[in-house]
Amino acid sequence: MERELDSKHQHDEETQKNNSIYAEKAEIQDYKADAIEAENIEHNQTVLQAVRAYPWATFWAVVFSCTIIMESYDVFLIGNFLGQPAFVHKYGVPFTGKGNVDGKVVVAKWQSSLQVSGQLGALIGVMIAGPITNAIGYRWTFIGGLMALNGFIFIFYFSNSLPFVFAAQIIEGLPWGLFIANAPAYCSEIVPIKLRAPATQMLQMFWAIGSIIVGGVTYVYRNGQDERNYKIPIALQWMFPTPLAILIFLAPESPWWLVRKGKLDQAAKSIGRLGRKSQVNIPETVAMMRRVVELEKSDKAPSHLELFKGTNLYRTLIVSGVYAAQNLTGNLIANQAVYFFEQAGISSNEAFALGLITSALQWVMVMCSWVLTSYFGRRPIYLWGSAVNCFLLIMLGVAASVGGGKAASLAQASLGLIVSVLFTLGAAPVSYALIGETSSIRLRPLTTGFGRAIYYIVEFPCIFLASYMLNPQQGDLGGKCGYVWGATALICTVVAFLYLPEFKGRSYREMDIMFNRRVPARKWKKYVVDINDDE
Repeated sequence: MERELDSKHQHDEETQKNNSIYAEKAEIQDYKADAIEAENIEHNQTVLQAVRAYPWATFWAVVFSCTIIMESYDVFLIGNFLGQPAFVHKYGVPFTGKGNVDGKVVVAKWQSSLQVSGQLGALIGVMIAGPITNAIGYRWTFIGGLMALNGFIFIFYFSNSLPFVFAAQIIEGLPWGLFIANAPAYCSEIVPIKLRAPATQMLQMFWAIGSIIVGGVTYVYRNGQDERNYKIPIALQWMFPTPLAILIFLAPESPWWLVRKGKLDQAAKSIGRLGRKSQVNIPETVAMMRRVVELEKSDKAPSHLELFKGTNLYRTLIVSGVYAAQNLTGNLIANQAVYFFEQAGISSNEAFALGLITSALQWVMVMCSWVLTSYFGRRPIYLWGSAVNCFLLIMLGVAASVGGGKAASLAQASLGLIVSVLFTLGAAPVSYALIGETSSIRLRPLTTGFGRAIYYIVEFPCIFLASYMLNPQQGDLGGKCGYVWGATALICTVVAFLYLPEFKGRSYREMDIMFNRRVPARKWKKYVVDINDDE
């Protein structure tokens, strides 16, 4: 009797389990049809149709991208301070050789240390960004970072020694890490397929805007030795965090994050706030997101260890490689434009003016890159941009090797400006599109954070090397540093040619499937994924 009851109980459990499985499969089939419809709509949209359908998504992408202004502002601020008379008078040592400012120069070790200090803090910030974002979402992570930054600026403002400035920059870097890790992820998640590239490339445009603002501010306060000439530019950082925090409080959370958390109703409301309800079918769009999330589903919570397992390793290497390459294909010359111009023989006033012109041209180039990337795709623009910069960097070295004189100095300054500008037409903005798209939805905050950490790890020795090469007390290479960066740019270009896929027009479902099928990078453009495939 007991055996019969046990057998019956076991049979009932199996029946209930099978019914649950069948019900789940039926439910999946119910929303799969809607998911297919939503994905087809996004594939068939033009860029203008996507903008009309998702006007608020575009607006919120701009708002979240504005957080990048603060890191850009401070990075360029420190670089410009190294050539500003008031700052050099306060913290420099007497020096009578080339490149001094009013008879002084900040010693090489502090030049390098100050330029990596903020990035040291940001390195910590990007590594904690993923776990924090997975737990509380993008909005509250940004708001917390902005409020913390308000307090950290006080420490920088009241610094009165180079070690104090160094420490203040490290602390300020913590929220920068949260912003730079999450901004590309958030922007790529709130827009449809055709707007992913422009939305993420805006990050480079706002980086340029930050450099324009700081270039104008430091140009106004470039003369004189009063400490207010560098205190005021520091204090102006307070104009960013509070207004941005208020706007982000009003912003919708990423619907992809909400779907990952199983909050489908809230995801639907978020989509309704991002697009026009008359042009966006909200239930179908939620179904499309749910389909991808189910495709990537795991019983385990997302962790950094997953970044190095299976096909996630390839995706992690792409994000990390693209980030690292920014330091090796012209970015450092762009970040040290004013100091570089001075070492090329340009006067301090002319160097600051050229730095401001460079930043303005970079802003225009980023907008041009939107059109190029939307039309030609990510891979060709990235490869051609890197190759051209490689050539120009070598030409910069040649110009510095042919002899001295005003003509040689102007040639070096011109090539330095061109390298800085073209970097923001090709490799730089496309990098953010690639960074925002490459990772799986499930691991996106962790992948973008880890990739940015690699950026800083590569940047640290590069900054020390760049400062050593340019400093008149050390390498004194001037434009000859173009040979070094030209060689590293060549290596990055070759690696990208071999391993960088084309993501233009691909849904996140298609990308998941193609990575799982291990499609070679050079075959991505023509590879066909059936709309019904789920793997």
